Amino acid sequence: MQVCVLGAGIVGLATAYELHQRGMQVTVIDQAQPGAGASGGNGAQLSYSYVQPLANAGLWHQLPELLLSPRSPLKMRPQWDVHQWRWGLEFLRACNRRTAERSTQHLLALAARSRHGFEAMLQAEQLDCNFSNTGKLVLYSTPAGLAAAQQQMELQRGWGSEQEAVSPQRCVEIEPALQHYQRHIAGAIYTPSECAADCLAVCQGLQRLLAARGVRFVLGTRVEGFVRHARRIAAVQTSAGPIEAQQFVLALGSASHQAAKTLGFRLPIYPLKGYSITLDTTEAPGAAPRVNVTDAARKVVFARIGRRLRVAGMAELVGHNDHIPPARIQSLCESTRALFPGCSDFSELRPWTGMRPATPTGVPLVGRHPHAPENLLLNTGHGALGFTLAFGTAAQVAALVAPAA
Repeated sequence: MQVCVLGAGIVGLATAYELHQRGMQVTVIDQAQPGAGASGGNGAQLSYSYVQPLANAGLWHQLPELLLSPRSPLKMRPQWDVHQWRWGLEFLRACNRRTAERSTQHLLALAARSRHGFEAMLQAEQLDCNFSNTGKLVLYSTPAGLAAAQQQMELQRGWGSEQEAVSPQRCVEIEPALQHYQRHIAGAIYTPSECAADCLAVCQGLQRLLAARGVRFVLGTRVEGFVRHARRIAAVQTSAGPIEAQQFVLALGSASHQAAKTLGFRLPIYPLKGYSITLDTTEAPGAAPRVNVTDAARKVVFARIGRRLRVAGMAELVGHNDHIPPARIQSLCESTRALFPGCSDFSELRPWTGMRPATPTGVPLVGRHPHAPENLLLNTGHGALGFTLAFGTAAQVAALVAPAA
């Protein structure tokens, strides 16, 4: 069977890999190079046990500060865009305990499946991607924040997540690079099993090995429309001409909404703009972290990828805008210096921004859509968990295409 995957980010490439493993003839189309979008400079953490969606009941009391403070990690710039307002209202409706718990349970199960698939691929293919499994600390600056996190931890424990609450002193024992910051820590949630890797290296490695095995890549090519016969797609119209297939997979990240609109149906996906810097680490012992760290108050994540430290954070609802304000990069630098003052000389920051494709509930859209063409499958809307969930949703899609395999 011929399958065309639209999108060469980590989700599209994982889908291509799973489809090829099941004997499909695969074509991958993207307007850029593999991993050049939201995958390339992401937070690098593989958060299999920490998947709480952005939409949760606790967001309501934080909302005024998050939206109005100039230093807020969450920013919304209202636009004359019906889609933005509709998505925002759907997001607020999802900010309740019942929806958040249902989404968390779904995401944990999906993350467990994704972990199995990703680690099986790494073992089989031996990709060089600076993979590590040193665990993760999520830091809280107030007792109230820690107490709320412990409630979430107990909820997730019932679904198989293994985590523990730890003291500031224990945080430093786990990650000595936090010694300078210990007095600012009320406590943390520690997950020993969490991992990290260079997502861009994974994307590039997957593209190389799949191309060598016969997967066709049509890169630097825009998707301009679709050729339809009745309720099916016959071909995708691209800047390089039409490309035919029997099945199509929509994995275009935040651009999936516009592609769906072209096909006559709506996807509740909106870009959450995030930022990152990547620092070369110093050789001094205990200066740069080796354990993944998330600062819950600042909404900033730190992940070690080889001799580099990836620092990422923020979520802005500002549409498709790839401008990088210096203030945002400065904020990431300040956060890094606060937690790990000696980790780097900060001479090269490698600033990056990406549009993370978010659904209101945080749960990705996978499978068929009642108003979409019959031979179109969705694999999009992963938000900030694209790297974490990619191989789980890819396996779901591949099973729908080749259920007997």
